[in-house]
Amino acid sequence: MNTKAFFKLSYGVYIVSANFEEKDGGCVINTLAQVTSSPARLSIALNKNNETLRLIEGAGSFTAVVLAEDADMELIKTFGFQSSRDNEKFQQTSYDRDLNGNPYPTEGIAARFSCKVTDR
Repeated sequence: MNTKAFFKLSYGVYIVSANFEEKDGGCVINTLAQVTSSPARLSIALNKNNETLRLIEGAGSFTAVVLAEDADMELIKTFGFQSSRDNEKFQQTSYDRDLNGNPYPTEGIAARFSCKVTDR
């Protein structure tokens, strides 16, 4: 793991996403923080009624991307102002998948983390 981005986390805007039962989903969050460096652990916060949270809990893993300062507002609108319950957000943007099968946007990002859930 390249820890450069991990040690530089501060307040920002992030997209977290997961795939569970062949459904992709993701949302914009502003709460992502480094908890420990060894082992490397992050903490995120989502509303308990959020569809993305349901997908993360089911998958047991997720991706988190740090949005770049010049990220397109359309990307933020897609992931921030729509529900994954009703919209296929990843059909509206360029994306790839991590080794766990979780999708993540590939444009407008500064860093990406692939995470496994260890606690909630």
